[in-house]
Amino acid sequence: MAGQDQAVVCAAPNLLLAGCPSRQALDLIADKWSVLVLYAVNSGLNRHGQMLREIEGISHKMLTQSLHELQRSGLIRRQDYQQRPLRVEYSLTASGTSLLEVVQRLCDWSVTWMPHVSQARATHSQ
Repeated sequence: MAGQDQAVVCAAPNLLLAGCPSRQALDLIADKWSVLVLYAVNSGLNRHGQMLREIEGISHKMLTQSLHELQRSGLIRRQDYQQRPLRVEYSLTASGTSLLEVVQRLCDWSVTWMPHVSQARATHSQ
């Protein structure tokens, strides 16, 4: 069985296979905090304190973990300026920018379809 970071060669994307790159890509965006942090960095919020203030509901611990995982995955880069006080800034890599384009399409979808989803939920909860 393939490990979490080992991709299986798939003839076509197959979300049902745990090791398929498509499944692993979905895992990247399935974590809401990671997507929100990517979005924040793209919006110009490139410092930890800025993100902590602007991303509603995120804790210091979750922000730190998300930044670490996004950096480990090659989606953001961390620039440490070696200054006192400590100054660190984050920016998107090419792969992070590309992934954010996919997320933006999901956001566009939500504008059109979430009212229908809300209506269906209201209808089915009666």
